[in-house]
Amino acid sequence: MPDAKYMNPVSSKKYSSAQDYPEVMKAALIEMHRQVGDLKIKDGLATQGLLVRHLVMPNNIAGSIEIIDFLADEISNNTYVNVMEQYRPTFKAHNYPEINRHITHEEFDEVYQYAKERGLRLST
Repeated sequence: MPDAKYMNPVSSKKYSSAQDYPEVMKAALIEMHRQVGDLKIKDGLATQGLLVRHLVMPNNIAGSIEIIDFLADEISNNTYVNVMEQYRPTFKAHNYPEINRHITHEEFDEVYQYAKERGLRLST
């Protein structure tokens, strides 16, 4: 169950010291999907396949819409995604006012609804 954290290299460098995160993440997800395909569920249990987690961050720092577009367009519109709203400003978040708060219901709902509109399968 891989994470898709950032789509913007400026954000990934600033907040995680990983400027190449978006490119590495995209290549890794493409390869994972090539190997295991879409998530298969039998009797309520995942038996194989890809389930991607995405944590919505304040002020769209993560590039959530772009991540959803990538999953739908370049992986599969049958991709299962767990859109998560539990972002908490910890560690050094206090150094960055733009992420030093919880996300709003509206920020989460925008991403969740967009993923539904794009036809992705939402994991709860």
